[in-house]
Amino acid sequence: MMRRSFRWLLTGSAWLWAPTLVHAQQDKQPMVSNDGPGDMIVVTGYGRTDQPTAATGLPLTPLETPQTISVITRQQIDDQALISINDALDFTVGISKKDIDRGRSAISARGFEVSNFQLDGAPFANGNVGFGETSTALYERVDLVRGAAGLMQGAGDPSAVVNLIRKHATEREFSGYAKLEAGSWNRVAATLDIQSPLNAAGTVRARTVAQVYRQDSFVDLEEKKGLILYGVIDADLGERTTVSFGASYQRDERDGVMWAQLPYWFSDGTRTNWPRSKTTGTSWGFWNTTEITAFTTLKHELGGDWHIRADLGYHKGLENSKLLWLDGLPDRVTGAGVTSLGYWYKTDPEQWHGSVQANGTFSMLGGQHDLSIGAMASYLDSGWTNRDPISIDPVGDFNHWDGTLAEPEWGDRYTLSDVGNTTQAALYATTRISLLDGLKLIGGGRLSYYKRNEREAAYTSSAYRLSYKGQITPYVGLVYDITRNLSVYASYTNIFKPQGNLRDSENRLLNPLEGTNYEAGLKALLLDGKLLATLSVYRIEQDNLAVPDGFIPGTTLQAYRGAKGTVAKGYELEVVGKITPQWDVSAGWSDYSAKDADGADVLSHQPRRAFNVATKYAFTGTLDGLSFGGGLKWESQPPVTAVNPGTGTEQRIGQPDYAIANVMARYDLSVALSLQLNVDNLFDQRFFSGNSWFPGFVYGEPRNARVTMKYAF
Repeated sequence: MMRRSFRWLLTGSAWLWAPTLVHAQQDKQPMVSNDGPGDMIVVTGYGRTDQPTAATGLPLTPLETPQTISVITRQQIDDQALISINDALDFTVGISKKDIDRGRSAISARGFEVSNFQLDGAPFANGNVGFGETSTALYERVDLVRGAAGLMQGAGDPSAVVNLIRKHATEREFSGYAKLEAGSWNRVAATLDIQSPLNAAGTVRARTVAQVYRQDSFVDLEEKKGLILYGVIDADLGERTTVSFGASYQRDERDGVMWAQLPYWFSDGTRTNWPRSKTTGTSWGFWNTTEITAFTTLKHELGGDWHIRADLGYHKGLENSKLLWLDGLPDRVTGAGVTSLGYWYKTDPEQWHGSVQANGTFSMLGGQHDLSIGAMASYLDSGWTNRDPISIDPVGDFNHWDGTLAEPEWGDRYTLSDVGNTTQAALYATTRISLLDGLKLIGGGRLSYYKRNEREAAYTSSAYRLSYKGQITPYVGLVYDITRNLSVYASYTNIFKPQGNLRDSENRLLNPLEGTNYEAGLKALLLDGKLLATLSVYRIEQDNLAVPDGFIPGTTLQAYRGAKGTVAKGYELEVVGKITPQWDVSAGWSDYSAKDADGADVLSHQPRRAFNVATKYAFTGTLDGLSFGGGLKWESQPPVTAVNPGTGTEQRIGQPDYAIANVMARYDLSVALSLQLNVDNLFDQRFFSGNSWFPGFVYGEPRNARVTMKYAF
């Protein structure tokens, strides 16, 4: 059985340098400057941005940052018809998306789960369903910093940081678009995105986004519907000061959701072969979530290349889920042997984030250098409650199970787990020093404070307090421009992550995860600067990595052990940009290993090698207005194993090597009106996701298609 509680990543950070959002016109050619790698400007296309990223706190572009950066642009989101953030990340270099069930997915990079999410650079704890399921309609782009970002993120993992860049009101004239979508499994959706000035001068602007959808599923019983609302006001309070106010609301209602995974084996050890429509859910089950955010940002130019920014952010995530869990392995002939368990969960975690940051330049020893200083504070209040069935009917023959089960009578609601609050605060400083011609040193440190107060609950034998004061996280990086179009870099940072309420098999709290992250690489501009290529190698060393270790006796709570001497190492290759003015591409390869001190694979349900590519070509001449493209994802078989219940031998149970191909075609019927077709899993590849703690799996989506009509004004 599965631990049903938030796997909170309790993080905090000072706010990163403010990104200036760019309204990308479809198929607009990039603006390029060849003054040097640091002067490269690209505002449209695939995988490119000139805006700062969430790595160092300095206003550095991806080309200037001594870490690996991936960018999912608005154009790529639209071309590939990416619905959720997880969909967008799925075709990103070095990223693997695995479905936990039919309500959630886990994202990993470099072998470790990606739990660090930011909204416009401000970190927020990722919930049970999480930011990965939010709609892409809310965002202008998605930045991904692979590797540890301890300087800006504080407590965190060495996998990656996902920074979701919200849409803003950038236009001084009324503009926007309306979009209608229809697709497989009765999907229908409508989106409206409008920008408008609120005064004659255009110094006060507003933007509103609204989206509604409904959809059935290839899995029996499942259907869902949702509503997304977003609004922001951006105002210029003079030549030096701007302010933004915004809020978002996303409500997703899922009925008949499949929670438990499908059994991998029958009880005699023979392999199951369920149809892809097979479910473990029931008609009375539901999984409803609501995500609410609000934010305000104040930016001011101090003069002399110095800027200051202050942010205040709020997030509330509500979940109400009535779910059926099926446990055990069915008999191959009779289908007997599967136990039914019911849960009715509720949670409404609430968190705040406040920060202030100053950026600027200074002169020293005849050179010009950069400096960033900041402070932050965050607060999270969380907790789960539950109602257990007083009694529940048995499943009977699972081989012919169709989800028919009488809804049980429910007991009283009680406090379940993760009930408490977390406070974090930090000071940090980062500088970029020009040492020699073409050589720059980036260095800094973060001083962090962390406190977690956990109250007594059903899965917490007693209240406890975790406190870490004066935790120092250093960061050091070097970037050397070998030529105008080629640079080499190296970076180092620490890893520190309190592991919250994670406990071992004896119900004892795990010690914090600690370690180091090393990375080095090359970045090159090709084809007159239109293409950016990155080659990186890395090594991650960790102690106390939480590895699933059965369940705490007497509970359904997942137990963990702290793996010692864990080392992940590998390399990544990425190429992004434009091959020609009409041909966009984002492609890459990743390869790594992750083992503990005894040489055993850790996080073994994740594939070790992957290839990703997304591309689009816009025709000219007689075919002007026609665009064609798609994406391809290949993953190797992960090394996950489990004991066969029939033979008692250890066997590999991961999805064998597979590839998924998607295609798209768009035709501009006029300057304003376009029609687009997207077909995902073109060759109807049958594949599944598994995990490392239970021999079960979830099927991936079969071939499906969507047609989108978009009218811009």
